[in-house]
Amino acid sequence: MELIKEIMDRAEGLTGELIRLRREFHQYPELSHEEERTAGVVARYLQDLGLEVKTGLADHGVVGTFAGSRPGKTVAWRADMDALPLEEKAAVPWRSKVPGVMHACGHDFHLSVGLAAARLLSGMKDRLAGRFRFIFQPAEEGPPRGDKSGAQGMVAAGVLADPPVDAILALHVAPNLDVGYIRHSPEVVMAGADRVELAITGKAAHGATPHRGVDPILVSAQALTQIQSFLAQRIDARHPVILTFGRIAGGNRFNILAERVELEGSFRYLQESVRQDVEQGLKGLMRGLAQGSGAKIALHFHSTYPLLKNDSQLSARAAEVLARILGKNHLKLHQPAMGSEDFSYYAARVPAFYFFLGVRPPGGKVQSLHSPEFDPDEAGLTWGLKAAAGLLATLSEP
Repeated sequence: MELIKEIMDRAEGLTGELIRLRREFHQYPELSHEEERTAGVVARYLQDLGLEVKTGLADHGVVGTFAGSRPGKTVAWRADMDALPLEEKAAVPWRSKVPGVMHACGHDFHLSVGLAAARLLSGMKDRLAGRFRFIFQPAEEGPPRGDKSGAQGMVAAGVLADPPVDAILALHVAPNLDVGYIRHSPEVVMAGADRVELAITGKAAHGATPHRGVDPILVSAQALTQIQSFLAQRIDARHPVILTFGRIAGGNRFNILAERVELEGSFRYLQESVRQDVEQGLKGLMRGLAQGSGAKIALHFHSTYPLLKNDSQLSARAAEVLARILGKNHLKLHQPAMGSEDFSYYAARVPAFYFFLGVRPPGGKVQSLHSPEFDPDEAGLTWGLKAAAGLLATLSEP
């Protein structure tokens, strides 16, 4: 308890530093795969603290490591660095100075909490056990470039090895949760996500003689109807799934039957077994439609993000620590969300704990992430630091 008390006191003393860091990152945002300046700021900060620093991981990733004075576990903290292609509308003095780019998802908060946690904990390493690894990851917002970018790229670069990480943690700002509160889940946090490709090949013909061809536009309409009917009536309603199509393309001229139609969509799920049922069921359905229509139909599911699940034992321990930091009444249970997060690539390899930090002014209006008007309350920064440093220092104990 004394350790937690000291961490909370030190965190209060770093409030000004947190705000300074956050506003610097906010004014100079960088898009996914372009985080060169941000990575430089992060690397220099960690080097000035005396940490062992590695750079250039998965393009612009940075990792800083230090050891406590006693043997213990290796714990890691992940912060994402990239911004979004939005023109900021919030009228604040520290608004983005980069046209068309904005930290609208709170990664400026994540960066600042990660760096301040490294500063706080490295300053008291003579009383800490274990090893501490701070992972600053590029390209969380994507789009991913295979297995060499984002979280997948950082894992491939070995950030969870040498020595192996025993637990990894991360937070995300929550604009619908008051400052001073944290929301967490004992297991499933966010949905797994697949990119779905549906290609329908027909036979071109003049619009006046459709009986001489096979109309893939008509078949695509039938396919969409059958897919949604399948999800509504063949999947248990207690097992949430979403399949939406955001792109459809085909045809060359108004009076010619198209030869081919292509659709791309997003499939999200909260259970791996349900994912398999949906993929197998829809492929069988499309085979029947192809046979009945005369079209050729190809349906493919490409995994984008695995299901994000917290480790149940780690979550229980983390909740105990957070209750000591915030007070039990300031912890809220998180219901699984249908959004996705590439932190799931870390969680698929080692025990993980991912939680949400309140950044709404008490009694304030709910804001939306990825909005050009997103303006989180900086009072949440200190609470984020208390949570991050308190968790890391406690969970590193042998």
